[in-house]
Amino acid sequence: MPSPSYRAWRFVHPDFDMAGPGSTGLQFLPSCGTAMVEGAGAVRQSILLLLSTRPGERVMRPDYGCDLHRLVFEPNDATTAGLAIHYVRTALARWEPRVDILRLDADAAMDEPSRLDIVLDYRVRIALVTDRIVFPVHLSPMEA
Repeated sequence: MPSPSYRAWRFVHPDFDMAGPGSTGLQFLPSCGTAMVEGAGAVRQSILLLLSTRPGERVMRPDYGCDLHRLVFEPNDATTAGLAIHYVRTALARWEPRVDILRLDADAAMDEPSRLDIVLDYRVRIALVTDRIVFPVHLSPMEA
C-alpha cells in the first residue's frame, strides 16, 4: 500500500520563505492553475500556519491555532520562553499529528532584545524527513 502523499496549495510567506518582491502569498502557475506543494513541504507550511494563527481567527475552527499572541507584552525572559514552548507543544500535539517533535527551544534573539526565537526541530512521521523552523515572536514589553 503506498504511503499517503500530503498536498496543499503553495503559499509563500514573506518571513519564512525566500521570495522576490511581489511574489508572496498564494502562488499561481502560468497556465492559470494553483501551485501546489507536496510531502514534507506541505507539512512545514501547515506548521507555520498553525503557529501564526490565533485561536478564534478561523470561523469554522475557533479552537485552531497557537496561543503565542498572549506573550506580546511579556518580558523576554525564561518564563516567557517556557510559556512559548508550552503553547507550541500543545498546538502541535493537538493539530499536527503528522510530526514528532525532536527539539523545541525558545530563547531571546541575540541581535534583537525584543524578539523571542522559537526553534523547532521535527520529523515528519511517514517520510522520516527532518526539518527545522525558527519562528520569531516579537515582544513589546511595557515600559516601567
